[in-house]
Amino acid sequence: MSLASEIKQSIRDVPDFPKPGIVFKDITPLFYDQELCSKIVDGFIGQMTVIPDAIIGIESRGFLFGFLMANKLNKPFVLLRKAGKLPYKKIGFEYDLEYGTSKIEIHEDALKKDWNVIIHDDLLATGGTAEAASQLVKQIGAKVIGFNFVVGLDFLNGKEKLIKHSKNIICLVNY
Repeated sequence: MSLASEIKQSIRDVPDFPKPGIVFKDITPLFYDQELCSKIVDGFIGQMTVIPDAIIGIESRGFLFGFLMANKLNKPFVLLRKAGKLPYKKIGFEYDLEYGTSKIEIHEDALKKDWNVIIHDDLLATGGTAEAASQLVKQIGAKVIGFNFVVGLDFLNGKEKLIKHSKNIICLVNY
């Protein structure tokens, strides 16, 4: 069975969450199967064309496989968090949501200038948060060499926002 098939078998659809009409793709059942988790990490690493200097994980589910990848590659793992969650000196980027705005932050010393980084999250929907993460990376002077996601919701066209930052966009499964 392919990795994509194994992942799809484990993902749980939750209808009407977080609001009516939405079918939420719940990845938490993936974490009950450690063999599958190892395959997912290997699947991401196996598709990397360049080994990054660091992996950025987007809060909060992006921390899970992002940290495992960074650890296996022996590279730094960098937390990208919602505003107000990081304790040290940080830089932030405010971006638009469907209704309002949001802000993400990174510690100012988390990346080095000219580092090549991969941005990871569990799911690619509209691409807004991953694009904002790209803007933060650029502010620091580092380079986005790719994005990876467990799930891609193709009908929301998130790749269109990200392709200007890197054409290397990996989704292990697509809906």
